[in-house]
Amino acid sequence: MFVNGASILHADLDAFFASVEQRDDPRLRGRAVIVGAGVVLAASYEAKARGVETAMGGRRARHLCPDAVVVPPRFSAYSEASKAVFRVFDDITPAVEGLSIDEAFLDVRGFERSAGTPYELAVRLRREVRRRVGLPITVGVARTKFLAKVASGVAKQVALLPERVLCSLVGRASGRHLHALAHNLDPRPVQTGRRRGSIGSQRARGRRPVTPEDVDADLVALVDRVTRRLRAADRIGRTVVLRLRFDDFARATRSHTLPLPASGTRVILAVARALLASAWPLIEERGLTLVGIAVANLESASGLQPQLPFDGLDDAALDATVDDIRRRFGSDSLVRGVLVGRRTGWTPPLLPD
Repeated sequence: MFVNGASILHADLDAFFASVEQRDDPRLRGRAVIVGAGVVLAASYEAKARGVETAMGGRRARHLCPDAVVVPPRFSAYSEASKAVFRVFDDITPAVEGLSIDEAFLDVRGFERSAGTPYELAVRLRREVRRRVGLPITVGVARTKFLAKVASGVAKQVALLPERVLCSLVGRASGRHLHALAHNLDPRPVQTGRRRGSIGSQRARGRRPVTPEDVDADLVALVDRVTRRLRAADRIGRTVVLRLRFDDFARATRSHTLPLPASGTRVILAVARALLASAWPLIEERGLTLVGIAVANLESASGLQPQLPFDGLDDAALDATVDDIRRRFGSDSLVRGVLVGRRTGWTPPLLPD
């Protein structure tokens, strides 16, 4: 997409995980590729054309596309590919706002004389990512971040609707906001070095039978993962959020705000377990296919004493010791007792927290 007078690029790698697999194995090129067996983590465009979608159950995906090649994820390869792509972004402009490992905004205003027009830079970006990294990438060009991300056809349909019609469809506040965005009234700049507002993790459970012990183990693994990331990023947070998805694809959210910010594993886990207990009747009634935990309302932990007192124990010292052992000897050097012998799911590559 290109809008005249634009200076914002939205770059999005195409079918990222599957494209890396096709790049690294010539036998997969032009074939339907599914990354992940139990749950679809990514699908090539050949598989998407047959109806396969991300987060779809593996059995349904294979039914829709029986000739697809199913490959296990290689997260180290995806992480290296992402780093290589972001190096190309940095060569285009220093104003890069990463949205995920395969998506970013780039502000290229002021480069017309030295490097070319935004349209020329978008063409160069696509060419350089293909040449240097071997991956396809889609680049949108527009005056605003919103229009750079949304396809031009959809943006024009929204722009044609009067504000009162949008308000009647989605509510007064959302309608006014969409109307403004569709008419290029979007003052948000590309933000470099922006930190996350929340840190979270989730696990797809498929349609396995639900037992309290299994869900609690999932919760322990997720909280352990999230709080380790919080401490590594020197962040603390006030709000614990539990996200659930049921067998009928409906979703539910529960949250609790702490009186003081925290990053301690035992504190966050205690809150998460209480939230899960409040939602358990829904789980028993509707089944559970996904559980997620996030800590929001983050702030820097520097110079603060974030840990809430918990059972009179020094949780900060305990967490610091565990984190140090894992840094020195690997993340699997210490495993919580409830997780011994259990599969705790995969951790995708992430942008820095």
